[in-house]
Amino acid sequence: MEVREAVLRRRSVRGFLPKPVDPETLRRVIAIATRAPSGGNVQPWHVAAVIGAPLAALKQAMAESYGAAEPEPEYAIYPSPLPEPYRSRRFANGEQLYAALGIPRAEKAARLCWLGQNYQFFGAPAAFFIHTPRFMGAPQWADLGMWMQTVMLLLIEEGLTSCAQECWSRYPGIVRRFIPIPEEHVLFAAIAIGFEDEAAPANALRTDRAPLGEVATFHGF
Repeated sequence: MEVREAVLRRRSVRGFLPKPVDPETLRRVIAIATRAPSGGNVQPWHVAAVIGAPLAALKQAMAESYGAAEPEPEYAIYPSPLPEPYRSRRFANGEQLYAALGIPRAEKAARLCWLGQNYQFFGAPAAFFIHTPRFMGAPQWADLGMWMQTVMLLLIEEGLTSCAQECWSRYPGIVRRFIPIPEEHVLFAAIAIGFEDEAAPANALRTDRAPLGEVATFHGF
């Protein structure tokens, strides 16, 4: 597989088959992903790979906790307020997703219920939790993103799909009840991993990207 093919095929899958993922495949992906770049070769990423009983227990706990008072999140996922054009991009993404699901704007309860599927990993049978020491700064957080992208491209090569989920940073206390993430680490994000359910309505979504002229400038050519 060419790199460009993996990049173009990678997308956020929000509906997985119950088919289990081979643990050795997950080990292999993590091992290869250690070659991801990081400033000064610091390698700030830590990952907890979860399948089976611990994952099922976490899903059950989240099913019981979702909708309760929000705990203190690890960090703000988006700036507040989020200025243009970023606000419109985020808004359009949400509207396109709910259109694919057939949930109109007026049905707030249905939308909230769907959001809860994030905390079931959309049915995925495997997940990675990415965490890093709290003293790490913005450059190291960027390294985490490069590691996650490397992982997601490797998963494509393995015939798997994924969904990166920053939303788990909102429930660090519940996650730590089941996954041994140190208190001195920030729970940065999770990745849902599995085989795509092509019949899931959410997976019909194909998100847009900004035109090249909006995000890039070219100098000397």
